[in-house]
Amino acid sequence: MKMLVFLALLGLHSAAAVTHSLKYFYTGSSQVPNFPEYVDVGMVDDVQISYCDSNTKRNEPKQDWMNRVTADDPQYWENMTQICLGNHQYFKANIDIVKQRFNQTGGVHIFQEMYGCEWDDETEEVNGFIQFGYDGEDFIVLDLKTMTWTAAKQKAFNIIQRLDRDKEKNGNWKHYVTQTCIEWLKKYVNYGKSSLMRTELPSRVSLLQKTPSSPVSCHATGFYPHRAMMFWRKDGEELHEERGEILPNNDGSFQMSADLDLSSVKPEDWGKYECVFQLSGVKDNIITKLDKAVIRSNEKTDMTIIIVVAVVVVALIVIAVVGFMVYKKKKDGEAKVLNNSSENSSELSAKLNPEA
Repeated sequence: MKMLVFLALLGLHSAAAVTHSLKYFYTGSSQVPNFPEYVDVGMVDDVQISYCDSNTKRNEPKQDWMNRVTADDPQYWENMTQICLGNHQYFKANIDIVKQRFNQTGGVHIFQEMYGCEWDDETEEVNGFIQFGYDGEDFIVLDLKTMTWTAAKQKAFNIIQRLDRDKEKNGNWKHYVTQTCIEWLKKYVNYGKSSLMRTELPSRVSLLQKTPSSPVSCHATGFYPHRAMMFWRKDGEELHEERGEILPNNDGSFQMSADLDLSSVKPEDWGKYECVFQLSGVKDNIITKLDKAVIRSNEKTDMTIIIVVAVVVVALIVIAVVGFMVYKKKKDGEAKVLNNSSENSSELSAKLNPEA
């Protein structure tokens, strides 16, 4: 099951303006075990700000700074809860409609909607998007420039023809994502600017390699925001090597990597290569030279484990030997005490029985 989640990655080679985004992800499901029939998630700059589902029946803030919204709108969270509850019924109906279009009777099915807007805080350029998915695949998308719907599947053609005729509703959609959504996005960014606008350099940049024949991976973790780039360069010129995607960490920061294929790199040329990490809003780059001495590999890790195991085994042997010596010494002492006790008992018995 794919989730319609997208990270807006901006290409940058120097400090750049920030494009902020507000996105909502609605997911309706049918016969999915241990999963709510409806889930509602709000995101600002790819940071979750709200959550509601058909089990909790409450829309709640996921960031402390989102509690500030009630100062401007005391009924905000109650209104958002009512929208969530209404969408639950709307999505149940939509799943039934699509199942009929696809001649489906039962089984597991997912119906999703993703919509929102983007705003460039320097140029004031705005953009909006609305799209639906079904069973993990694109279903229909609204083109805001032409104000027409596009179907990803032939069976959705009848649906988009009906939607295209509803000019008023399409106009409302465009007004929302290009105006109302932008107004709310600016409010949210203002509420959470101390968190959303912060910049944190990576807590660690490492060179990793699985085996001597594997590519060297330059890996950075602990940075924020996700608007970052990492690449390899030789003699100051960028190389077009494979780059990994930016992934979230559990603490809200991000991680990413860039691989360098060493198969055609001569040992004497290693010093010409370096890994470059760039973070939006930060002037200085983090440069990591390609150095065999600092590469962390599974081989080194395995050797370390072997050494540790060997040390532990030797320690256990020493403990066992010492324990045995202590035990033997103790047993010898006990035997000596018993012998002395036996002799003393015999002498005492002789004294008490002179006839013996």
